[in-house]
Amino acid sequence: MADRLLFHLFILGSLSFSAIIISEASQCSINGLPLVRNISEIPQDNYGRGGLSHSTVAGSVLHGMKEVEVWLQTYAPGSRTPIHRHSCEEVFVVLKGSGTLYLAPSSHMKYPGNPQEFSIFPNSTFNVPVNDAHQIANTDEREDLQVLVMISRPPVKVFIYADWFMPHTASKLKFPYYWDEQCLQPPPQKDEL
Repeated sequence: MADRLLFHLFILGSLSFSAIIISEASQCSINGLPLVRNISEIPQDNYGRGGLSHSTVAGSVLHGMKEVEVWLQTYAPGSRTPIHRHSCEEVFVVLKGSGTLYLAPSSHMKYPGNPQEFSIFPNSTFNVPVNDAHQIANTDEREDLQVLVMISRPPVKVFIYADWFMPHTASKLKFPYYWDEQCLQPPPQKDEL
């Protein structure tokens, strides 16, 4: 009789533990997501970066995408991305507002170097080559800059620079990136001894 009671307690405990794991994972589960969604109902966050509003429209971590990821980002007047690079292709479509793309095409040197400047405007599109350091800035004083961004090879691993002359070897890896942190845990660190 005692063995049977212990068995039932074990089963109930296992089911409760499973329910806790499922409820914690459900915020990151692709199960139950509708195929067609209203973009205005997709969660937005600034991830601690003032002036940014980010929504993952379709992502690897949140939606199970394998080859591409799509973001909707809005930058308040005067805000900008950090100087950064990543080992994926990136395509932008400017939906509204204006700004500047800073792109360092000589990123194969020891550091990015002086960037080229390109004006961006509504209905413009541009791509950033793999590993080219870049920065997007909303240079308009009155209007938000809103872009649709597509990246390849998600989830993105971002290398961040303090300035354009920081050596590549000194850039800081940010992985998982802010919007993937909740659902993607970094691989365990190896003991270097």
